[in-house]
Amino acid sequence: MALVASIHVDLGWEMPDITLKDVEGQTLSLREQAGTNGLLVAFTCNHCPYALAVWPRLIRHAATLKQMGIHTVAVNPNIHPDYPADGIPAMKEKITEWGIDFPYLVDATQDAARAFDAQCTPDLYLFNGDGRLYYHGRFDDYWKDETKVTRQELMAAAELLTADENPPQPQHPTIGCSIKWVEES
Repeated sequence: MALVASIHVDLGWEMPDITLKDVEGQTLSLREQAGTNGLLVAFTCNHCPYALAVWPRLIRHAATLKQMGIHTVAVNPNIHPDYPADGIPAMKEKITEWGIDFPYLVDATQDAARAFDAQCTPDLYLFNGDGRLYYHGRFDDYWKDETKVTRQELMAAAELLTADENPPQPQHPTIGCSIKWVEES
């Protein structure tokens, strides 16, 4: 697993008009998934140790964010023949096993990951209610062991967003496994 960090994306960047399918084949528009106050788009997967470590936080934070008018979608860009643990059948299993109650979407072409300049799993993008990027950074200051977290960065950003404050600075990149890019022929 190659460790990489998310790259800088300018705040205020407009969310791409992307449609993806869920694990049942239903097409969903990212923009239509947004709540009144925004949308958290989390590029993630099922096998990366970094993604696995933060999945419980993502699920828990999504419930809190929803109460704040911010919805969540997870996007799996690792639909790759060499990584069956990230395939659609495994996604279906994880939805049930982990109790994921927000859309977990399939980026089979990896076009969404490219449009977002996503680099790793997880890679987080918090958009405001107007679909403008407000926060692109990590969940918190310790990915590996939640008991050692001293600073909640995503949730602090969400609180500032809903209070109509300026985005937090600095925004620290997230780290994770590289996206498993499918070679184009």
